[in-house]
Amino acid sequence: MKKALITVLIAVITLNFFCNGIALAVNEQFDNPDDNVISQNESKEDLLNEELPDAPSPTGTAYILYDAQSDTVLMGREIDSQINPATCTIVMTVLLALENLDLEDTITIDQSMYIGIPEGFETLGLTEGEEVTVKDMIFGALLKSANDACLALAIKISGSESGFCSLMNTRASELGCNATNFVTCYGISNTGACNTSSARDMAIILNECCEHEDFKDIATTFQHTMPPTNLYPDSRTMSNANRFISTQEYSYDYYIGGKTGYADGAGYTQVAASEKNGRRLIAVILGATSNETRYRDTIDLFEYGYSAFTTVMIEPSEFTPVYNETINQINGALLDTKLSVMSAEMEFSSYLTTTAYRTAQGSSNSVDLSQVMIDVNADEQSFEIPILKTYADGKSYIVGVLHLEIAIKDKIVSVNPTKTTPWTRVKNVLITFAGIVVLTLILVIALLVFRKNRRRRYDEEFRNKNKML
Repeated sequence: MKKALITVLIAVITLNFFCNGIALAVNEQFDNPDDNVISQNESKEDLLNEELPDAPSPTGTAYILYDAQSDTVLMGREIDSQINPATCTIVMTVLLALENLDLEDTITIDQSMYIGIPEGFETLGLTEGEEVTVKDMIFGALLKSANDACLALAIKISGSESGFCSLMNTRASELGCNATNFVTCYGISNTGACNTSSARDMAIILNECCEHEDFKDIATTFQHTMPPTNLYPDSRTMSNANRFISTQEYSYDYYIGGKTGYADGAGYTQVAASEKNGRRLIAVILGATSNETRYRDTIDLFEYGYSAFTTVMIEPSEFTPVYNETINQINGALLDTKLSVMSAEMEFSSYLTTTAYRTAQGSSNSVDLSQVMIDVNADEQSFEIPILKTYADGKSYIVGVLHLEIAIKDKIVSVNPTKTTPWTRVKNVLITFAGIVVLTLILVIALLVFRKNRRRRYDEEFRNKNKML
């Protein structure tokens, strides 16, 4: 074989479970892979390019419908545009409170926790020296949008609102929010400056909140009564202002938590999460035209998301046949070379989301070997080979990677090789010598027995002849 780079594999192995057979041929889809093959990163937003029948079109500046299970954007408009989220900001304040405080922790109120809140903004009427719990402040923040409750949580954690905003921005960055900047913990600053975020970022933040059961329990509470404190003799009743909880008209069975907001110039905003059959969807609407519209649009998004899209778990065992065929094909192509497959391991995404219609048409699995070039002169080389799921309409998603290592045959060792030492060699010599001695003794003994038996037969024959004479 010539010493040069050769294309060892010129075929794409396609295992089609509907045909119950394996086709070995060059697949035309790889002539221009970008047109038909969707990478694992691209699949997170590829559905935005779909033309979906009867899809809802929410009003507002921006919106997103996000599948948390597969980290996939199902629908959206202006999903990364920087927009004021208004009091939806509070979900980030509550997230940090849940991550950094105990619900039964006590907060002693000081003037910095309520001085400066613009007149007319929602508050609980907290006073200096009053002792309250973190849990009651979270209830006040989520159910009533109480700005003094937000400040109490922020200053308890960071000592100042500005310090807390730095923490908010750091945490947002850790979560992958790239269009977010917080300057206040509740939606507006003393100077009139406002927070900025995006529909995508707010969906990410709300999804992280929903990882806390306390958040879901509090956000879906119809009414909460805050007991009297050391300075306030009466209880405070907080009713949930969110119409998903407070009204029958906009009640939604699968709603698990969220927040609404409004600000001049920002319009009506809403972040909401739902969960059905273990599948969580997040809907965010920014700049809605009316209070009622955002609720109806959100419900429409949820209903469409559950009916028009399907999220499936990627089962590694489903790809075992195509894996075995791929390894056999590679080793077969390398049969007349010094190389062979040393190790092979598959790694998959956890979930894949696509349209329900496409899923219903069925799919086949394959490994894309079209770009694999093996250098027959190299002792060792490795490859990252895409594993594909292809649907009947020709759309292919990369759902995993085959990590392949190829090496010269002499370097491929058994799973449990025997370790050789000087003592091992001496022991082997001694065992061999002992075996020869034992065999020699057996041979000598057998020869002596044979001679003895032969002499006895000779004597008997001699005596019998004498008797006859």
